[in-house]
Formats: sequence, C-alpha cells, structure tokens
Amino acid sequence: MRKKPELLAPAGNMEKMKMALLYGADAVYLGGKAYGLRAFGGNFSREELKEAMEFAHGLGKKVYVTVNIFPHNRDLAALPDYLRYLQEIGADALLVADLGIFTMCREIVPEMELHISTQANNTNWATVRAWQALGAKRVVLAREMSLEEIREIRQKCDVDLEMFVHGAMCISYSGRCLLSNYFTGRDANMGSCAQSCRWKYALVEETRPGKYFPIEEDERGTYIMNSKDMCLLPHIADVIGSGVESLKIEGRMKSVHYVASVVKAYRLAIDAYFDHPDDFHIDPAWIEELEKVSHRPYTTGFYYHQPTKDDQLYGTSSYIQTSEFVGLVRSYDKETGWALVEQRNNMKLGQEIEVFQPTGPLFRQTIRAMRDEDGEEIAVAPHPQQLLYMKMEQPVEPYTILRRDYQA
Repeated sequence: MRKKPELLAPAGNMEKMKMALLYGADAVYLGGKAYGLRAFGGNFSREELKEAMEFAHGLGKKVYVTVNIFPHNRDLAALPDYLRYLQEIGADALLVADLGIFTMCREIVPEMELHISTQANNTNWATVRAWQALGAKRVVLAREMSLEEIREIRQKCDVDLEMFVHGAMCISYSGRCLLSNYFTGRDANMGSCAQSCRWKYALVEETRPGKYFPIEEDERGTYIMNSKDMCLLPHIADVIGSGVESLKIEGRMKSVHYVASVVKAYRLAIDAYFDHPDDFHIDPAWIEELEKVSHRPYTTGFYYHQPTKDDQLYGTSSYIQTSEFVGLVRSYDKETGWALVEQRNNMKLGQEIEVFQPTGPLFRQTIRAMRDEDGEEIAVAPHPQQLLYMKMEQPVEPYTILRRDYQA
C-alpha cells in the first residue's frame, strides 16, 4: 500500500495556521517578517514563530518556514542570526529557492532539513537530482508540469517530492515575475507582488495615445494574464498515484474560511482514498465545499494538457463563492448549549447559517437567540469581531466556522 501523502497548507498568520492544522493539515508553511515571498501575508514575528512551533508540535504536526526570496547583498547580513533562531525554536524545515541562501543554510545550520521552493523552477529530473546531491531533503515541483512528467521524475529520483494541488496559478514561470516591479516598483521576487497579472489591459497604438483597443471583442478590455485557479481534488487518485510525498495548497494571503474549507475537503478526499482504494469515488460534497470559498473558476492547469484559452479568464478578475464567513466559535458550554462567537460579518436573528466544524458534523440551523457579552438579548451583531453568545442546536467545537449562503 502506498504511503499516505502529507497535506501541506498555507499559514499567513497565527489564526490561519491553527485553523489549517485543526481542520486536517499535516503540516503548514509560513514566513517570518523577512526572507519570505509574501510580504503582505501577515507573517510571523520571532515570538509568533516560536508559538507556532509549539502549537503544531503539540498536535504532532510540522512547520516549514519560507526563506525563499531572491536576495541582494544587503539581505544577507542578518540571515545567519535568523537561521540559527529558526533552528533553535525547532522549525521542521526551511523552504529556499536561491543557491546562495541554500549554501549558507548548509554551512550555518547543516542539520536542518531543506526544501527547494517552486521558485527555483524545478521542472525536470536532472534538476531534482542536482538539488538532492547538494543536500536537499525535498524538492517542490513547478506548477508547469504534467502528470506524466511528475511520474517520470518519481521513477528517476528518490528525494521527497512536493506538488501544488490547489490555489492560484501565476502567469509567470514558477512565479518568477517582473510585472509587479515594472508597474509599481514592488518586487515579486522579494515578496511584494502587486498581482499585476490580474489587472485589466487593453491595447494602445503609439501614435494614438488615450485610445484603447480591446484585445478581445469586449469594450471593457481584457484580463489577458488572469488564470483560473488550480483544483486537482476531482483527480486526487491520479495525484496520489503519481507517488509524490506532499500535496500543497496555495494561499497564505487567503482567508481563514478559505484555508479551513479547502484543507478539510482535501483531508476527507485523501483519507477516503486510503480507506477504500479499490472502491474510491469523489464525494460531491467535497467539490461543493470548494465552491463555498472565494475563488476563480477551477482548472487542472498543466496536469493533463497544456493550458488553453479555456484555462484563462478574459473578461473579469472577480472571484466567485457560494458561502460567506459570519462567525467563529471560541468556546461552547455543553450544559447550556450557548456558544461564545466572534462576529466576522453582519448576522441577525432569523438567518439560516451553516455550522462547519474541524472534526464534528456539518449542520444548518436558524439563529434563534443571541446575547451580548453582558447577557443582554440582541437581534443583530453588526460590529466587526464583536463577541456574543449564540444558542446552538447541536454541540460545537472551538474554531467552528459559522457561515451563510452568499449574498451578492
């Protein structure tokens, strides 16, 4: 029987990290305040990094820290101290892309496990072997790879392999983008991407400034570089069969709701496959779960064929979703049936909500009673992150998400 692959989730901040692990991830990847490629993802202070390690290790799970920028000389001075700190607090691995940083890691913290980021453009078995020979424990494969290519690399290499299975696709090769820097001065390769590929573009002829010609037959212009999102859950049997050790979800800048929902859907799918490999089928509820979070229409990317126009979004960069996050359960009193809830969106009496739990059953109920922190009855909770008490029809766990059908 093939070994169950690791489910690896993004963690943009402490809350997202906890939600990812509680909803089923085996490991998370996150960044400190420097050296990572998501400068606006929240990220972790040194104290928070230590807390993250303690929380994850307490659950028997792992934390990988991104050190995957492409550094300039000025960035290297503080790196040795940072690497030693990550080793001291027990980071399970460092995720790197630059050969210089890789070499410094080998010299300064030689016992630490090193993973090679997708930013290093790992698209063939020779590259994977080269990184292994240098001492890498794992190589993250580029998104621009097919199932057959991944299978061939697995056959020819014995280093751990990691692949993306869900999340945003990038117009630039393995994320090596210069658009953001060109348009805004924000360097994507230093973690400050402005997502210029999602903007609306039109054609301008040099001698006719101010006159915009649509590239497609659409007066609004066109989103010529705006890809659909990757989703391989319907093909999870093929993914597992490819032999990779880790399945990676993209999205350190996505919401708590996104992280929890996507992680749990993939957790259920992976576990179901290993429980019944000879009678495995995709549960429509897993796909429905992925539709509830904010996303672009889904594609399989490069996995089965070279992307075509059907894998791009030419008319809009808007997201779609079927549910919205309205509250997060902080605690629950079994004797009274009241839950302490942190409001995340306006909610009121009479609304039907869906109760989405880390391990407990999914159910729906109507909001029948709410109280403020002083115990006074309230009919509406309009204030951001307001704490309130809500009567629940069934027991709920801490970190349960309350959501309602999306209201456009």
